[in-house]
Amino acid sequence: MTPTVNLVPLPVSMTAPASDPHTYDDEPSVTTKLDPGASEGPEGYRLRVDAGGALITASAPAGLFYGRQTLRQLTSQQPGRIDALEIVDHPRYAYRGMMLDVVRHFHPLATVKAVIDRMALLKLNHLHLHLTDDQGWRIEILSRPELTAKGSTSEVGGGPGGFYTQDEYRELVQYASDRFITVVPEFDIPGHTHAVSLAYPELMEKQAIDPAVVEQAQSEGFALPVFGEPYTDCAVGHSSLMTSSPEVYEFVADVVRELAALTPGPYLHLGGDEAHGTKEEDFISFMARASRIAAATGKILIGWHEMGTCRDLPAGTVGQFWGLTDDDGRAGVPTRAFVENGGTVILSPADAIYLDMKYALEDPIGLAWANGPTSAKDSYDWEPDTLIDGIGGNDVLGIEAPLWCETVGSLADIDWLTFPRVASAAEIAWSPRGGRSWDDFRGRLGAQAPIWRSEGIGFFESPEIDWT
Repeated sequence: MTPTVNLVPLPVSMTAPASDPHTYDDEPSVTTKLDPGASEGPEGYRLRVDAGGALITASAPAGLFYGRQTLRQLTSQQPGRIDALEIVDHPRYAYRGMMLDVVRHFHPLATVKAVIDRMALLKLNHLHLHLTDDQGWRIEILSRPELTAKGSTSEVGGGPGGFYTQDEYRELVQYASDRFITVVPEFDIPGHTHAVSLAYPELMEKQAIDPAVVEQAQSEGFALPVFGEPYTDCAVGHSSLMTSSPEVYEFVADVVRELAALTPGPYLHLGGDEAHGTKEEDFISFMARASRIAAATGKILIGWHEMGTCRDLPAGTVGQFWGLTDDDGRAGVPTRAFVENGGTVILSPADAIYLDMKYALEDPIGLAWANGPTSAKDSYDWEPDTLIDGIGGNDVLGIEAPLWCETVGSLADIDWLTFPRVASAAEIAWSPRGGRSWDDFRGRLGAQAPIWRSEGIGFFESPEIDWT
């Protein structure tokens, strides 16, 4: 028989035992078993459903957790009934992420926890929190109290902003860990630092706005920033730390020391993107020095692909590509530098899995600069091994789908832009290359509607998908 199994992400392999479907009042009785000798890896599992119920076997607790997520998907699609089956499953990539920008609009603790719950449904395992930017500073740093006292009280559109106390951040980290999700904090330097000017203006370069920034602001209708005043609009590339100042490196040391101490996961993100307010030679020397300071905390560093222009980064630094799927030049060259330095790459092609891209130009929220709008099919139709010439296989640490929040002010906004396209990122990150096809995926994607609705996720009902 052929089992009725519609899963996102796609299992590595699936067979049906020779028995009939079984009917249950709610879900089959579930037995979980840790087997250190299981061959599916630390996040893999086996799920078998037969007349005796469901058995999930894995070599580590994470695998048992992911097996339960798969069972949830199955029982939500056919309440009270599930076909006999056996699934053998494990992920393609170790890093399967989503990024949430809590700066452009601040999102309270409850919202971030809801995002974590949604990630767990799709077996995503890294939450990248973009904590600092021009519009605000969102994490308490005890050695630098003015960052939150003066730098956290604004956001896009003039709202009140906000920040997480260190206790709240620890609570988030634990909440994520309980769902096998690692938090990756981002401290974006040397650009995207206008909020620092409100707290410690002596650390900042005097503002000299690049003509390209002026042109962008005029074309998009953005207000230009004023040094020392909160910035509540969306132009980028107009701020810079004073890279020649010894005090700046003391500041960097204070922030990364506290972030590292708060974060048990292995990663610390240093940003490094869109530093148009920093001269190229200053950017390169700054990133070399700042990255060494950050690496001294014992963390593995991550930086956006521009950071790869600095060839003096700590060995093993991870690059995050946010270029376009047809861009293997300007963005691809610095991205390859991370691999040449013994590191790996996280892939976040903006025109495929930037979750803040609109579905259609007339949409009330979202952006469209990255070859947008971006359909559900667009989010699925790309392959990590062929995205950047010279990068593939073990060079790729994983996939991350970022959600920038210039237009995103609520959990409802997050859900509508994120689902269903985040499922594309989850499938690409989990499933084997040879096992994927759009036609198969769209069928399995439509079958997720019951569980998403039961979880209160207000997803975009893309006309590309049959949601019935």
